[in-house]
Amino acid sequence: MKKLLVCIKQVPDMESRFKVNTDGTWYEETDLAWRMNEYDEYAVEQAVQLKEQLGEAELTVLCIGPDRVKETIKKALAMGADRGVHMTDNESHLRDPLAIASMIADFARQQDFELIFTGMQSQDRGSAQVGVLVAELLGIPALTTLVEFAYDQGTITAKRELEGGSRALVSCSTPALVTCQLGLNRPRYPTLPNIMKAKKKELASLPVTDLKLPPAQLKTAAMAPPPKRGSARILEGDTGDVAAQLAAVIKEKM
Repeated sequence: MKKLLVCIKQVPDMESRFKVNTDGTWYEETDLAWRMNEYDEYAVEQAVQLKEQLGEAELTVLCIGPDRVKETIKKALAMGADRGVHMTDNESHLRDPLAIASMIADFARQQDFELIFTGMQSQDRGSAQVGVLVAELLGIPALTTLVEFAYDQGTITAKRELEGGSRALVSCSTPALVTCQLGLNRPRYPTLPNIMKAKKKELASLPVTDLKLPPAQLKTAAMAPPPKRGSARILEGDTGDVAAQLAAVIKEKM
């Protein structure tokens, strides 16, 4: 039986009202709504599709964070993953990409995964580094920013999104890791029966304290909201008056 792994992250809903915390290094987490990172939803969907294609396959979903991330793991289970693994870490938001990647790689080394799926990046940090670092630590190839994916007898054929709207056709043999871009597929909505089934699926917890993490390579020095912009000026009158006012404003700003 082939084994697949998909790594997800829980992030605040981007419609939330964010406030910088008292330390000035992260956002205040109270009163926020939480959800699965959008890029990771595409990774879960692609992993589930591959599991369905293979027939005989086991899909594990891994998430790092405090106890609240279990709800996000359950969503992935309801989408079709077979078992969940929660790496308990109340300080995951302080970890740099190398530390997070080291945790994932440490878990994956103990398994024999045919393929590892991650989102291209997280919506809160947006570093796009964790997936490729996991591949580097495991010594396996990584195909990134995928917008098309196909698997056949141990070979991945995919299209990567490049700058300017171009796409690159790439392929590699497994084991491998792929990072998923928006638009790769259409993530399924968990149905009520699958939500109920997910409650009976295995959800194991692993303490991060058992791991030896590398020294931090990156630290957030300060965090602040963007500066407020000046108020808008509305020009009124007929076309000729507005044109004259606009010309005067442009001259004033030059």
